[in-house]
Amino acid sequence: MGAAVLLLAGYPLLSGLPLTAHRSPLTAGGSPLWAQQPPSLDASRRRLEEIRAERERLEAERIRLQGQVRNAGAELRNLERQRETTNRIVNELESQMQALGSQVDQVSAELILAEDNLADKRAVLERRLAEIYKRGRLHTFQALLSAGSFGDLVSRYKYLALQSRQDRALVTEVDQLRRRVARQRNDLLGLRSNLDRNREERAGELVRYDALARQRQTQIGRLRRSEQSAAQQLTALQRDERQLLDVIARLERARREAAARGVAPTTRGTISTADLGRLDWPVEGTVVYDFGRSTMESGAEIRWNGVGIGAAPGTPVKAVEGGRVELVSRLSTYGLTVLLTHGDGYYSFYAQLANANVRVGDTVTKGQAIGTVGGGSTNYGPHLHFEIRGPGGAALDPTAWLRRRR
Repeated sequence: MGAAVLLLAGYPLLSGLPLTAHRSPLTAGGSPLWAQQPPSLDASRRRLEEIRAERERLEAERIRLQGQVRNAGAELRNLERQRETTNRIVNELESQMQALGSQVDQVSAELILAEDNLADKRAVLERRLAEIYKRGRLHTFQALLSAGSFGDLVSRYKYLALQSRQDRALVTEVDQLRRRVARQRNDLLGLRSNLDRNREERAGELVRYDALARQRQTQIGRLRRSEQSAAQQLTALQRDERQLLDVIARLERARREAAARGVAPTTRGTISTADLGRLDWPVEGTVVYDFGRSTMESGAEIRWNGVGIGAAPGTPVKAVEGGRVELVSRLSTYGLTVLLTHGDGYYSFYAQLANANVRVGDTVTKGQAIGTVGGGSTNYGPHLHFEIRGPGGAALDPTAWLRRRR
């Protein structure tokens, strides 16, 4: 046996020392514990990613809603769902923090045990080294040379070899314990870093939750004000509609009475069903709302008896056909309004005007400018509200009468 094997020989054999070092279960496979997460933590992180993806979709939907004509009810529902997903994210982060906290406690306990074990082994190793130093480097050879017989020499050699092997195992175990303590400290730092990151993310999510809650309250307040405004607007629209229908009903009575007396009508019919799809547009522009039912910002439904045509303020508004001016008046919701009669019970209605170029009783020709576009203070911006009424005041879809656009 070489000198390296016998270097630590020459002192009593210590019983009870393990000959092999134990691998820490916390670093199985050579990977740090904070990188070897339990299945429950991995599942929580997958759920967290799914919830975040859902919230991103909801945020994109909210932006899309804001880009449209505002629908406060849909926005409020979107905010409620975003608040719910944020709460779910906070709950998942809480769950992950609990799991990480348990791992921190476990690793801390394992680290304490490993450090205590290392301290004990180091103390034993220090005592052994002190004994070797005291006995001197030649003590092994002296023990062998002092044998009284060959059998005694063999026994002493076996004893010294076992002692040397045990000493080497002790040195190896101390080194492995030292590396194990270093790994566990790194594991603990990684776990605490993850825990701190989760705490910061949780704090950010709570801030977001509070912001969504405030935004929700603001939206509810705006929705309530919008509901009140919508109710007032619907009431005013109904009042204006009754006023318009009263004017048309009066004109219809006068027309029927004149026909019964055989009196020729003051306005010959200039519009008939033959004009479907042939009338010129009163103003060029984009349709900002269509004929029929529509949902207001508050969620209330409103029925438009005409179409809104967006155009620059001051753009001339032209009569779609020749007729007689029967009404020039400012109605609360329609603004400045002009009503033309075209005979045979057909009427055209022009509202949200900035000014009118005609007066009641005037006769206008097809394409004549009767006013200019206004409506800048409305929710739809500058536009013309245009209607066509049939016999009895029935509201007809204007787009069916106007020329198709290419």
